Amino acid sequence: MGSVYFLLIIMLSLTVAMITYNTITSTQSLKQELSVESKAHVLSADPVIEMPTHSKSSEKKKKRMFHTAVTASGGVYNLWQCRIMYYWFQKFKNGPGSEMGGFTRILHSGFADDYMHEIPTFVAQPLSDGVDQGYIVLHRPWAFVQWLKQANIEEDYILMAEPDHIIIKPIPNLSQDGLPTAFPFFYIEPKKEEAILRKFFPEENGPITNIDPIGNSPVIIYKELLQKIAPTWMNVSLAMKKDHEADITLGWVLEMYAYAVSSALHGVTSILYKNFMIQPPYDMELGDKYILHYTYGCDFDLEGQFMNGKIGEWRFDKRSYEETWPPRNLSLPPAGVPESVVTLVKMVNEATSNLRNWGS
Repeated sequence: MGSVYFLLIIMLSLTVAMITYNTITSTQSLKQELSVESKAHVLSADPVIEMPTHSKSSEKKKKRMFHTAVTASGGVYNLWQCRIMYYWFQKFKNGPGSEMGGFTRILHSGFADDYMHEIPTFVAQPLSDGVDQGYIVLHRPWAFVQWLKQANIEEDYILMAEPDHIIIKPIPNLSQDGLPTAFPFFYIEPKKEEAILRKFFPEENGPITNIDPIGNSPVIIYKELLQKIAPTWMNVSLAMKKDHEADITLGWVLEMYAYAVSSALHGVTSILYKNFMIQPPYDMELGDKYILHYTYGCDFDLEGQFMNGKIGEWRFDKRSYEETWPPRNLSLPPAGVPESVVTLVKMVNEATSNLRNWGS
């Protein structure tokens, strides 16, 4: 009996070690730590790219509510985006077909701010000084580990979103048959980066195509799956950042690759759903999308022509407001500018005109 008790203590200690960033001492130890989960979530063929949004039996099914979680740092830049994001979340939360449940801003600055009363917020602790090496996104997986461990999350599913997401219509639970649903990014190319990714996804874990072309957001995933993936995601992110070759090659999308690799290490394959999100100005029409992601600068001349790579005569770029709030009543783009860009500006304007104390 004593030996069994001793083994239980050892197993508990290993579990605790897995969910703290201090466990990473070398890439070799990381490989030993990341065992593959049950293959119940692995598809026998490539994940579908398009999927039906409605089925005959869907009306009879019980709602599968999901909790929306957005990670944010302190400061004006993330704050104004989060306020706009939460405004539109509230507008569509109870709309037709919505399975949107609660909302949490996971604030990984370590400190409460003046908007805790407006936006439901969980304060997470940042990584130790110097660990992120100036790559602030590295705090995201560690913040998720803390939130998933400490918060009382009523819903069975999680939507991982970002501050620069605007919800443009009610979102149903897009996951199916236990599989997460994620947006595929054209610039996440596991096959192209195989030589580097094999350091973190050894050949015994399967073909490199097991790694999906995704980041952690937007993703709708079963909560228990995310609780398994999150510590691995944290550890792989830190290990990649410590690896000079991975850091230089993967650059600003390193943490996205880390999430994709971590999902694959746990045997989780995602449904790749292109209609999850639209990204202006390159995606021009709203179509049947659910989220508008304004990560790219929108630059146009006064005739409505896109000025790719140049500062436009008319422009909207979130990076213009890194240190200050965007003003209310932004000027609308010229005639001929894509629907997606016009919608973006109108939705920003509506939110800022209705949010109290904007700019303070």
